[in-house]
Parts: sequence; C-alpha cells; structure tokens
Amino acid sequence: MHIHILGICGTFMGSLAVLAKELGHRVTGSDANVYPPMSTQLEAQGIELTQGYDPAQLEPAPDLVVIGNAMSRGNPAVEYVLNKGLPYVSGPQWLADHVLQGRWVLAVAGTHGKTTTSSMLAWVLEHAGMSPGFLIGGVPQNFSVSARLGDTPFFVVEADEYDSAFFDKRSKFVHYHPRTAILNNLEFDHADIFPDLASIERQFHHLVRTIPSEGLVIHPTTEPALERVIGMGCWTPVQTTGTGGQWQARLLSPDGSRFEVLFEDVAQGVVDWALTGQHNVANALATLAAARHVGVVPAMAIDGLSAFKSVKRRMEKVAEVQGVTIYDDFAHHPTAIATTLDGLRKRVGEAPVIAVIEPRSNSMKLGAHRDGLPESVNDADQVIWYAPPNLGWDLAGTAAECKVPSVVADSLEAIIERIKGQARPGTHVVIMSNGGFGGLHGKLAEALK
Repeated sequence: MHIHILGICGTFMGSLAVLAKELGHRVTGSDANVYPPMSTQLEAQGIELTQGYDPAQLEPAPDLVVIGNAMSRGNPAVEYVLNKGLPYVSGPQWLADHVLQGRWVLAVAGTHGKTTTSSMLAWVLEHAGMSPGFLIGGVPQNFSVSARLGDTPFFVVEADEYDSAFFDKRSKFVHYHPRTAILNNLEFDHADIFPDLASIERQFHHLVRTIPSEGLVIHPTTEPALERVIGMGCWTPVQTTGTGGQWQARLLSPDGSRFEVLFEDVAQGVVDWALTGQHNVANALATLAAARHVGVVPAMAIDGLSAFKSVKRRMEKVAEVQGVTIYDDFAHHPTAIATTLDGLRKRVGEAPVIAVIEPRSNSMKLGAHRDGLPESVNDADQVIWYAPPNLGWDLAGTAAECKVPSVVADSLEAIIERIKGQARPGTHVVIMSNGGFGGLHGKLAEALK
C-alpha cells in the first residue's frame, strides 16, 4: 500500500512510519516542522518528507492516510482527506491493527520516563536474546532506530495517555491491549486536553480494564494517583516497586549510578550504569519487573541495564567546549526538571550548573505548571528562562520566585551571551526543551569556542 502520514515528524508518528516501511508499504509523510532527530531517521529510511500541508501531496490519492494527533479540523490536508472521502485512521489504531495483533505487548505508561523506560525494557529483552519489536517516542542509543518489528512475539510500546486523533479522543494506550503494563507515575499534564488529574486517572483506568487476568500490572508504591486508578478496579496481578514494594533498590552511590536490586527482600545483583537520578532507579525497577514477567531472570536483566546507553535528548551530553559541558534534555514538566537537576547535582557535586529552560509544551504554554517551576530549579546555580513570543503568562514573575538567580531571555542570542559571561571550565549547562530550541545547543557550542 501507499501510506501517507500527516504529522510524520512527531516522535510517535515517525516511529510508526519506520514500522510501516518495514512491513513493505510505500511510506510518505508531511509535517509543519521537519527537524532532527526524527527527520534524519526518516530520511535515512528512505521515507519521502514534504514540508507543510498543501493538499497537492495527496495527489494521486494514497491508499490510506494516517492522521497524527497534532492535526486538527481546518488543516488543509485534513479537509482534503474528509472532502474526498479518502480512507483515514489514527496512528494508534493503525498500530493496533497492523503490528500488535497476536503479539505479547509490554506497554510503558506514565507522566514521566516512558521513553527511557521503554528503551530500557527493549534493550534488556534484546540483551537476553529475545529480539523484541518496539515503538519508542525517541531514539534509544542502544539501537539505531526508534521502532522495529522484531523477530519474536514480544513488542515493547511507549504507551502515551495523549489523545489518539481529532476524531478519536481516547488515550492512545487504550488501543494497545498490553499483557504486561508498567504504570510508572501519574501527575497532571496535557492541560490542552485534560481538565484535571481525575480525568487522566479515568483514562488510566480504561487502560487497566484492557489488561488480561493472566497479565501483570507494575506500579510504584509512592503514587497516590496510581493507587486511585487501581482502586477503580483491577483484574490483573500487581507487582509494586520502591519503598515497601516487592522490587526495591538500595543506593550504593547517592547519584543512582550504582544500586543493589532486591526482589521480595532477596538481593538480585547490582546495577552499575551511566545513568543518574532517583527517577532512573525507579525506571530500572519497573523494567526488571516487566522483563521477569516475560522470562528474563533478574541477574541477566541487571547485566543488560549495566550496558544501557539511555536515549537521545535524555541528559544527552552533546558537547564539551573549553571545559564547559552542554547537555540536551527533554524535560518539560516541573517534576522532570527537578529530578534531572537532582541527578546531575549529585553527580557533579559543587560544580556550577546552569539550567536553560524553554516552556514549550502545550501545558507549559497554558501556564498549567507555572506554580511548580520556581521550586523545580533549586539544584541549579542559575537559570535562564526562554520566553517565546506566544507565551500567554508572566514568566518574569516565575523567575522572580526562584531561590536561585534567574533571568528571562527573549532570544537565543541573549541566552548565549549570558552563558558566555557566566560559564567557566567545569560548568555544566543543561538545555531543557521538548522541541528543537532553534538549534541552541550547536550555536552555544560554537560560540563558546
């Protein structure tokens, strides 16, 4: 078939395109903003990309149009599809129908850590010789691609609670019917589609409803929202992680780079890896539980985690110039910002840390997280907030509430000048955004030379 994907450069849709190509389809796609890492991955796969949504890209008509959830009514390509009666489907529905049928699906859901944890899980299964398929909303560094079909029944999917499409407002993950489900954590996010935390909990309950009684649900003991979700009804065995749970970690280094794993109070081995932060320790415990469910003994899974290389844009070291280290991180929620900075602080000790933050997600732009932002940056020595022109709230007011020195910049040039004036050898600069941030990372590295 010829499949055309609208919104192809989103991390989910780009991964979907890779799977469709691997199934033998001709795949083309378009997006308003074509940028790495997804654009480079797609071009390397031989997938033809069009910038923008001119209906001409749909002539001659493809056999099927897969419509991304960033597309809305009024988009010229969407209107053309509807007016011409072209067959169309949401991405999650296409994945369920053409890839997940008959597979043992391991789904990773939660507000934070989905990409990292699904990458960990795919890698642990790969390390154990299980050759899983996977679809991950990022590019895991242990693999060269974000998605593949795999050679066995096992398929790891990053299970997002965001809605499926303009014509299907259910969360993506209700399409996936997992047998093994990790519920990593749950906080309020996606303020553009959910009015409150309770409405997200309801979607997680819908996910739990689809998990078979011979399956497994894994969740931490420390998340009240997930306790409420399980309390709505659960027909599946549950394993818990963290304090008081069946799976626990005993830190051997304060930054989380070494820890002993315990299952039901029995030591299973020591993870010694390149990652830091309590959040990644929690991600690891969930991964070990899920891997054990499909037959990977903890000792082998721990060995796999010790060789795990993380994901692009998750505290990825992108440059070291004149002794200044620059990291790219995807954090776009106060909790993620805080845990990332905490992990870095514990690793680098007293070394100066500068955080550069772009409030770019829909929830950030709506101001849904503004109250949590001042506290989230306490582990930095200074913060530069980027105020994009379309931000609808007072970022300067947030900066003023920070306990650490904070400034607001309205251009990349201003950010670069500020860092050039402040950074000295030994400084760590963390750039946090869920977008391309105008290529700031490369421009900063060049300027520091």
